[in-house]
Amino acid sequence: MQQTDLRYPIGKYQKPTEFNQQLIQSWIRDIRDFPGLLKTEVSDLTDKQLSWRYRPDGWTIRQVVHHCADSHINSIMRFKLSLTEDKPTIRPYFEDRWAELPDTTNAPIEWSLQLLEGLHQKWVYLLESLNEDDLKKVFVHPEHGREISLRENIALYAWHGNHHLAHVRQAKDHKGEFD
Repeated sequence: MQQTDLRYPIGKYQKPTEFNQQLIQSWIRDIRDFPGLLKTEVSDLTDKQLSWRYRPDGWTIRQVVHHCADSHINSIMRFKLSLTEDKPTIRPYFEDRWAELPDTTNAPIEWSLQLLEGLHQKWVYLLESLNEDDLKKVFVHPEHGREISLRENIALYAWHGNHHLAHVRQAKDHKGEFD
């Protein structure tokens, strides 16, 4: 298997070419289901297994779990900024550096699993309340100056959760091969 495949086990994110209520509801369902699916994948793992990597030089399962909490906190903030400001420019962060901080490399995953559960309940509640005008609101990502609509960001984060679930499953399948 090529490293490209290991980095993107479900494929790279592709911006949807269409948006409709059925697709948006499907993506919201993925966001709703993510914390429970992640918890199921990792709750019985030992400390050693949490150190397994999903690819050579990739993150450990522990880092993936904590990254998801960090990333999804940033995402809900971007939604709220977009709903309350006119085309806000969001603040990016260095996810690779965050992944090396002690709360990501060493802290118990239960903390991020608990955070994700509550965060996603709140996030889904917000997403389900959005109307068509809300879904068209945008934020600007300063790294490339592109406007990203909230409906596109819903699709992106549905993919993001599934992408990292696949990383966890991949690390478990490889049983420490990349450590």
